[in-house]
Amino acid sequence: MPLTPYLDAKNRPRLAPVARLRFWWKAQTGQRQDRFAMLTPLAAVMLFLLVILSAFAYLRFEEIAREREAIQRDVEYTQQRLRLRLLEQQEQLMRFARELAARELSTDDFLVRAEAFANLFAEVQSLRWIDDKYQTRANYDPNGALIGASSKDALIRREAEETSNNFQLVRDVLLPIYSSPLKDPRGPSLVQLHLPLIDKTHFKGDLLVTYSVDAMFRYGVPDEVTSKYAISFLDGQSQLLAGTSLLEKTLKRRILPWANPVNAYQVPLSPVGNGLSLRGQAYRTSVGVIGSGLFWLVMILSAATAWLLVANWRHTRRRIQAQDALVQETAFRRAMENSMLTGMRALDMQGQITYVNNAFCQMTGWAEGELVGQTAPFPYWPKEDHDMLRGRLKEELSGQIAPSGLQFRVQRKSGELLEARLYVSPLIDAFGQQTGWMTSMTDITEPTRVREQLAASHERFTAVLEALDASISVAPLGSNELLFANKLYRLWFGAEAQGHLQLVAEAGVPALAHSDETQDTVDVFAGLPTDHLSEKEAESAEIYLGSLGRWLEVRTRYMGWVDGRLAQMVIATDITVRRLAEEQAEVQAQRAQASSRLITMGEMASSVAHELNQPLTAINNYCNGMVSRIKGDNITQDELLGALEKTGRQAHRAGQIIQRIRSFVKRSEPNRTIASVATMVAEALELAEIELRRRNVKLTQYVAPNLPNVMVDPILIEQVLLNLLKNAAESIDIAQKPTALRLIKLRVAPALVEDKPVIEFRVTDSGDGIAPEVMDKVYEAFYSTKTDGMGIGLSLCRSIVESHLGRMKAENIYNGSTSIGCCFTFWIPNPDPLSAPPAQRPKQPVFQVPP
Repeated sequence: MPLTPYLDAKNRPRLAPVARLRFWWKAQTGQRQDRFAMLTPLAAVMLFLLVILSAFAYLRFEEIAREREAIQRDVEYTQQRLRLRLLEQQEQLMRFARELAARELSTDDFLVRAEAFANLFAEVQSLRWIDDKYQTRANYDPNGALIGASSKDALIRREAEETSNNFQLVRDVLLPIYSSPLKDPRGPSLVQLHLPLIDKTHFKGDLLVTYSVDAMFRYGVPDEVTSKYAISFLDGQSQLLAGTSLLEKTLKRRILPWANPVNAYQVPLSPVGNGLSLRGQAYRTSVGVIGSGLFWLVMILSAATAWLLVANWRHTRRRIQAQDALVQETAFRRAMENSMLTGMRALDMQGQITYVNNAFCQMTGWAEGELVGQTAPFPYWPKEDHDMLRGRLKEELSGQIAPSGLQFRVQRKSGELLEARLYVSPLIDAFGQQTGWMTSMTDITEPTRVREQLAASHERFTAVLEALDASISVAPLGSNELLFANKLYRLWFGAEAQGHLQLVAEAGVPALAHSDETQDTVDVFAGLPTDHLSEKEAESAEIYLGSLGRWLEVRTRYMGWVDGRLAQMVIATDITVRRLAEEQAEVQAQRAQASSRLITMGEMASSVAHELNQPLTAINNYCNGMVSRIKGDNITQDELLGALEKTGRQAHRAGQIIQRIRSFVKRSEPNRTIASVATMVAEALELAEIELRRRNVKLTQYVAPNLPNVMVDPILIEQVLLNLLKNAAESIDIAQKPTALRLIKLRVAPALVEDKPVIEFRVTDSGDGIAPEVMDKVYEAFYSTKTDGMGIGLSLCRSIVESHLGRMKAENIYNGSTSIGCCFTFWIPNPDPLSAPPAQRPKQPVFQVPP
């Protein structure tokens, strides 16, 4: 049957199925044969190169292995030499130690023997005789001055610590012990040998021998070994102590595959051990395989062969590419059409669909056979939009569609509607003639939904900002442009940026210098200094604007605007009402303080009257006695002067009592000054003494000496102390304690609260304490457990303490489950104890108030 070509539905030449199969099989078989013929010579050459390189590598590895065996043998020989030398010295030193333990040698004999031993063995730096009390009996150290001046102190401290630790260990185990190497950057490294002095199993001391690691290397390592290898002593951290060390990076091969490091062998140096090791490194003298001429000759011949094969391979590849060009081009175009996410549709000049791709079919839900050849109305048009879409189709065929495209609804085969955007362009054939219109359709359902949500969100956000009772404005730095302003800002300042700049200036935020960005292609804020942003940006500030007659709380922050510029946002909140309320609250607090003092003095009025009655009665008695004796001419001048002096003292005492009460009650405004803690305590006790005597309560106090002065209002602190002492006395009186138990303790001393120094005031009474259900309410205003109390005492005391940045707390004192008293504690910040000179620190009086 002849293979006659025919045209398919899209006017493309097509072969019969059997002919197409044979053509495809021959093409694939020919391509495989060509590839095999091309790769076989290349594989043979690569195998040849691999064999040559393997042979060279084997020879090189054999050379390195022999070198490694030689260095291991020589290093072990050197280790044995050093070990025998040290053991010989250790045996002689052990005999020396036995003589010292048996007390056969004096100090002078020790120094003579030590000098002889040091002269015999140059690596011995010093010998030291230490008794069992860790006291040095004798010390031979002729080289002690060789330690560098800069590191002498540090080395001595470390040596002393190491010596002490090893001394304890020798005393415990009674065996010779070597210390870790002591490395000094400017002096010789040292190793200590501790030999126990044992007399009949009793520890008598320690013979400390100090070795120089450098001398040990010079006199212990054979010259024939150092001539062949780089021999070195290392500590536990692989740091060089003596000898020569080679850097690994200078001895590595820079060409693969023989980039192996230098041959080295390291063993611990016995009997020292303890972090001291011996290492030998071989000098690299061989040129290696890569330095061989045979190697380069083989490489050049192999490169020439490979170049010929590459040229043949390139020619064969061009031929294969020419054979596959048509198939690849067709497959690529078809794959590109099928992989596109944009729907493609072609119309002829009459509006008939001639082509659709897979994306268009998946987007509409209709198959290619159901769409190709269709005319308007198309199956994917919604019925209610037919008239509108016919008009759009006429505009499309006449070329009147805008470059931005048109948006319309598409109805899928399942009845689902989606939003799509259509772009139209002329379809030009290979001869330059227009044969129709090519359209691309994109599904914009999700972008449209997101855009609508963003628009609604923007409307809600704008509505919220417009309804806020705070002024919000945003302006770029260094410019008078106003980027955003809400309704309240426009109501206060209008639509200009002057109000924004005024708020920034009043709040204390530094404004950056204006810069004309049009003169420079670089953004002026590209190098904005971050120190201005972090250190000088005000988090919030309260200002008063006379133009508005309002108090405003201004908060500022920097932000990146939508166009990339650095902008500043200012939020101004009207706090006029709050400020007025705070001022009124402050006035009320001052009035409450004055009222509290008046109430306190009112409660103490009877006691004050009783207290004043004593000096007034004494004055009356003195005056009556002097009058009667003067009338009877029965008084001398000295007796008269003595009586008048006593009368004056009683009058002065009454005046002091009245003056103290007046100053306590009269003060209304806070006045913080540098005050003495002892003076405040003494003046408060002077007022409280009257109440304590009336209630038959004894007071014991302790005021720590040399307390620093504090910045407080002394009258307010005295008021707190007076209220606490008065409450404590009332609690004891209500509990009806016996006289021996009617006791109040006052303690004033420095303390630490949350790692901060404070002055702590502690008032402890022996009453019945505070009921647990009342403990949480004692500080509430107008809450009182007294029948005639107003409930503002403790509330006011806590407010006073907290206004001085302090705290107050109350707690019961228990004996088992029974409450035996209550303790009120408050503290105020303590400045630097050294801030006040000793001359200004008043002496702290310590006295007791008798019952």
